[in-house]
Amino acid sequence: MNAPSSTARDRMTLVTIIGAVTLVIALLGYLALERGLRNSALAEAQVAAAGDAAILAEGLQSELEKFSLVPLVLAEDPQVQGLLAGDAGGETVLNRRLEELAVQTGAAAIYVTDASGTTLAASNWRLPTSFVGSNYAFRRYFRTAMDSGNATQFALGTVSRRPGLYIAQRVVSGSRTLGIVAVKVEFDALEASWLEGTEGVFVTDADGVVLVTSNPDWRFNTLRPEAASQRDRSADELQFGLADLPPMPDIAAGSTLVETARIETENTISPDDWALHLLFDPAPRLSAARTNAQLALLLALFAAALFGGAVFIVAIRRKAQAEMQAQERAAKLRDQMQQANRLATLGQVTAGIGHEIRQPVSAMRLYAENGSKMLALGDTASAKENFGKIVSLSDRIGKITDELRRFSRKNTSRPRDVSLGEVIEGAQLLLGDRIATFQIAFKTPGADDMAIKVRGEHVGLEQVLVNLLQNAIDAGGVGGTIEISVERKGDECALTVSDNGPGLSDAQRDTLFQPFATTKPDGLGLGLVISQEIMRNLGGNLTADANGPGARFTMVVPLA
Repeated sequence: MNAPSSTARDRMTLVTIIGAVTLVIALLGYLALERGLRNSALAEAQVAAAGDAAILAEGLQSELEKFSLVPLVLAEDPQVQGLLAGDAGGETVLNRRLEELAVQTGAAAIYVTDASGTTLAASNWRLPTSFVGSNYAFRRYFRTAMDSGNATQFALGTVSRRPGLYIAQRVVSGSRTLGIVAVKVEFDALEASWLEGTEGVFVTDADGVVLVTSNPDWRFNTLRPEAASQRDRSADELQFGLADLPPMPDIAAGSTLVETARIETENTISPDDWALHLLFDPAPRLSAARTNAQLALLLALFAAALFGGAVFIVAIRRKAQAEMQAQERAAKLRDQMQQANRLATLGQVTAGIGHEIRQPVSAMRLYAENGSKMLALGDTASAKENFGKIVSLSDRIGKITDELRRFSRKNTSRPRDVSLGEVIEGAQLLLGDRIATFQIAFKTPGADDMAIKVRGEHVGLEQVLVNLLQNAIDAGGVGGTIEISVERKGDECALTVSDNGPGLSDAQRDTLFQPFATTKPDGLGLGLVISQEIMRNLGGNLTADANGPGARFTMVVPLA
């Protein structure tokens, strides 16, 4: 009894071990694949970041070069030189030209100052923030341009308070320095486009101060906070509006500004030694790499599950085939046992059937002899009566032999509608001699109950009933009483066989339907077991009632 359970436990343990090993291998494979894909994604992100930074730097470089041409060309313009040389009446015309040129180029302001730094004409001459009349001699770009010919400076506007790049070009006439032409470039549109398309971009000057940035909070931060003490605080306040420049957050390593580490690239912008810094977020690529690794893991697990499922299905099919074969063998064994039981029962009633047949045969011979004599004497009426009795006796012999042949053959028919009368009369016919020999008081149901139709199989029902009647005859003995009663119960019919024997003891009731349990010296203890199985196969049951005198067995059969 323990072997199957132990085998099942061993099989379950093996399956658990295989599953655990498969899971560990899958996880290790996932980790290795995820690391490889992550490294590949980081490498791709670095390449992409470098490419994007180069494009942005090239765009900014082109923008600066475009604006640097404006003051260079205007410095050679006759109107600009004439105004600076002292020609009166040219301010209005030049203001309008500069205004139109600012619109065409997108410059924030274009203006002309004399050698003292006073603005004589400007593109914003109509605005309240007009540069006309303002003096910019304090600006470094003015002094440097006057000394060396050209200069640039990024600073906060004194009037507009808006940051921008000032590009200045000296105006010379012969050997005289007349003044400068300056262009102010603001980067609002460029910064807005950076904000929409990147994680973060900022441009620093040669000293590491952030000038142009996609994040306004970073403007005028410094990448070199350690050198802040060496800076000219008054000059910084004049240029940037801040005496103390705050340090730039450590963005690339991860900070409160960003949740994950960014890749930072740097490209040089000439000619002012600016540097463009691009922050590239590799998280989407890393997430995609992780997703691909997870997908690969799921596919591997799915493939493993398919393989395991296929193995499991094959095992289930094999088990089902084995169970089917076992059921077929069990069914054949049951049929053989039922057939053996019928043959054993038939052997018990053979002697009585032989007596049942011998008596009519002897009577038929006597009736035939007497009929011949009566014909010789001319008594045809008496002879005809004798011949009629012979026919009746031959019919009885035919019924007995037909019932005997039907009872003995192997049962292969399917359930059908059968009347209880057919079953009861067949059993009574087979056991008629035993009933008469034991002088049994045999009571059968009335005509209405005998006509009840049930759903069953004639030979099987008759076999069960013959077994029950045989037991009842043995229990009641000579002069006993047997009663067959019928009762409808819903969609079932209960046929009960009662006798007046000693009844069943507690021990007998406990083992009544167990194989090989019998009180008969020559019994096998299989009759009731086989009978109960026949009834259950027909959709009914066979039960024993312990109440009352004698024994009571009930065949429960579905109604037709």
